[in-house]
Amino acid sequence: MRVTVLGSGLLGVSSAYYLSQLGHEVTVIDRQASPAAETSFANGGQISVSHAEPWANPSAPLKVLQWLGKEDAPLLFRLRADKRQWLWGLQFLRECLPGRTRHNIEQIVRLGTYSRTMLQELRAAKGLHYDHRTQGILHFYTSQKEFEAALGPAEQMRELGCERKVISAQEAIRLEPALATVGPQLAGATYTAEDESGDANRFARELVALCEQAGVKFLMSHTVTALRQAGGRIDHVEATDSEGRFQRITADAYVLAMGSLSPLYTAPLGIHLPIYPAKGYSVTMPVKDASKAHQVSLTDDEFKLVFSRLTGPHGDRLRIAGTAELNGYDRDLNRVRCEAIVRRVEQLFPGAGDTEQASFWTGLRPATPSNVPLIGATKLRNLFLNTGHGTLGWTHACGSGKSIARIVSGLAPEVDFAFCGIESSKNSVRAQPSTAAAR
Repeated sequence: MRVTVLGSGLLGVSSAYYLSQLGHEVTVIDRQASPAAETSFANGGQISVSHAEPWANPSAPLKVLQWLGKEDAPLLFRLRADKRQWLWGLQFLRECLPGRTRHNIEQIVRLGTYSRTMLQELRAAKGLHYDHRTQGILHFYTSQKEFEAALGPAEQMRELGCERKVISAQEAIRLEPALATVGPQLAGATYTAEDESGDANRFARELVALCEQAGVKFLMSHTVTALRQAGGRIDHVEATDSEGRFQRITADAYVLAMGSLSPLYTAPLGIHLPIYPAKGYSVTMPVKDASKAHQVSLTDDEFKLVFSRLTGPHGDRLRIAGTAELNGYDRDLNRVRCEAIVRRVEQLFPGAGDTEQASFWTGLRPATPSNVPLIGATKLRNLFLNTGHGTLGWTHACGSGKSIARIVSGLAPEVDFAFCGIESSKNSVRAQPSTAAAR
């Protein structure tokens, strides 16, 4: 089949790669001049199956209330006269129920474990290099309350096959000596040896090269303006090129992987996706003192930050990313939030990074209220979704890409996950008229 993938971020590129491996003729369309130039550009760099506890959990409502109006809050709802934001917020509250949280953790772990395996297989088969480190991910806690709250989800993850081991503060420092600076403050930690880290943007660019070798065509600097339907299917996509010339693009099937923009394109089709942009931040700085910098990738759950070490063609760097600001499609850098990240880095690892040369970035993560992404079919027979991955776009990229490629091809996915709009059987999948997630 001729398949058009809308979006060239990590999810779009991985979809294109696996579709090409199944023999399809694939074209990727993106408004940027190069792939992975938006949300996939400077993310936290983690392949973190262990980061499976959703933002929506039983402790979240009280925290959100406490954080309202605080510019440096880890999760900031900047309330607007925006119907979509309020509806998303109500759905978020529903997902905070204990039963929903457990269900969502199960989905996130299953997809994450499968996706991590697909990434490792792809790296081994193709010899990919993207500053990757296979030293695991360490979640550390400087709050006893936060540590105790993490024990239940960690146990559930272990039951699901994600070996998120609970360890003492002393064991955490043994694994990552750089934490000795805050040793007296450490309440405890968890460690997942199988998790990884690396440069997601470099990975995406290497995957683009593999796609091009396989014959995938990339139409960059093409802005999609509309999806047109006829007879219960997408008839064509309308776009403009870099010079503003109108393009009418047709295919047998279409995969929507446009991140936080996805619901804007499906709403006119009568498909309402529960996705809202969650603006995240990252700070990248050169390593100033290697003896003080972390080697293991870290997660600071209390402050909603992740820490990665990137050592490659661009030098030895620290990448710190996280927080979320729900403020519509605003992309402006908020200096207060940037400075809060730098301040936390200096508290934890004073002198490790060159803060004078820090560069700041922000991107819009496509967040669902549950943190569970939307992957699968829609009520339109030839329109498929691979979007809504929130903070776990890279963690879930390869598994999501391979799964949607199989769904488009009429094959059953290889992982047990709550895919949209399909019924899985041993040998086939069938599109449904509508779904709860994409109706």
